[in-house]
Amino acid sequence: MLVDVLAAGLHPRVRSQANGSHYTSTDELPLVPGIDGVGRGSDGRLRYFILPDTAMGAMAEKTVIDVRRSIVLPDDADPVSVAAAMNPAMASWVALRQRVEFRVGQKVLILGATGNAGEMAVQIAKMFGAAEIVAAGRDIKRLAHLPALGATATVHLDGDSDAVADRLGQAASDVDIVIDYIWGEPAGAAMAAVITHRAEREKPLTWIQIGSVGGPTAPIPSAALRAARLSIVGSGQGSVSTRAILTELPALAKAILNGSFRIEARSMPLEQVEQAWAEAGRSRQRIVIVPQR
Repeated sequence: MLVDVLAAGLHPRVRSQANGSHYTSTDELPLVPGIDGVGRGSDGRLRYFILPDTAMGAMAEKTVIDVRRSIVLPDDADPVSVAAAMNPAMASWVALRQRVEFRVGQKVLILGATGNAGEMAVQIAKMFGAAEIVAAGRDIKRLAHLPALGATATVHLDGDSDAVADRLGQAASDVDIVIDYIWGEPAGAAMAAVITHRAEREKPLTWIQIGSVGGPTAPIPSAALRAARLSIVGSGQGSVSTRAILTELPALAKAILNGSFRIEARSMPLEQVEQAWAEAGRSRQRIVIVPQR
């Protein structure tokens, strides 16, 4: 279906797709960026859509969608809020629904909680009934806002490495699940810290790898796998089928539209995409491109 694009999120996933660093990138040019968005088709319905991995993206006045990879939204839905929140929220929502058997009352550590996706993960873990949510990140100002969103403890990841490890280990020693947006060297250090401080090593610990802002590879201590009941899984395209992701979208969209989450979005016209691209990496808000005049 040909749709008029009303809003398309400028997510980190979009930027990594365009610069070729994402694991699904094909390096095909020319490329219209954008992996999802909100649009209106010839049937008059408002839809949130996810695009397949092609060079025809969402950052255009019109795009072609597969209706089976879309969900119908209420006519009064705010396209900018939906386009801003669905992608960052989907990461932890799908991970906790599709990659692990999350149970009410479990304890969660979120590494990279001061990013947009991490901040959404705090709110989603709370919604799903986590008993404790340890939020860890480098941005101390954003960290200070997370208890209001559901974090029961926060850990600042900047500073002396030994001090950081001690803070993290003490705060998160008995968590059941780690949602990791960082990976790289920090993940290896965090894994060692959590396990070293763990009183019950036989208690299952599931580490969900989602993002890799800290680096594409992490040095996993061999002792971490032998000295604790540790499972490492990934969550993303490939490890979760498109069909499974699509089954989660209606409930997630409903939660967003009901105002269940704090969403910080900023819309910018397509004409300013170069400026938007430059600001996206340092903006606290999720930037949304609005193609229609």
